[in-house]
Amino acid sequence: MNAAPRPLLFPTPPERLCDAQGRPYFLWDSEMTLDAFRAVLADPDPDVRAAYVGKLMRQAKPDDVFQFVCLSEIVALWPRLERYLGRERPMWRFLLDGWQEARRADVAAQ
Repeated sequence: MNAAPRPLLFPTPPERLCDAQGRPYFLWDSEMTLDAFRAVLADPDPDVRAAYVGKLMRQAKPDDVFQFVCLSEIVALWPRLERYLGRERPMWRFLLDGWQEARRADVAAQ
């Protein structure tokens, strides 16, 4: 059985992810540090997580999104987070639909 090819990700190098104050480039409009951002992504309230995952998906490079959340979390939060995506929503919907279709094809081929 052949393993499915994995997409190549090119995340921002750690030394370029944050400014001198520890703020990630995608949180340019807030004073939140990377540590505080990681903490809010672990919040037990899914609405809080959705707001920040949405902000991440809207403002970060797509490859950087997956440094913080996995695809299954995005799928689980989608009904709550899609309203936070703004102009990026169609792009993310396209990616999610494509990944789900590829996953169905992989399952059918097995």
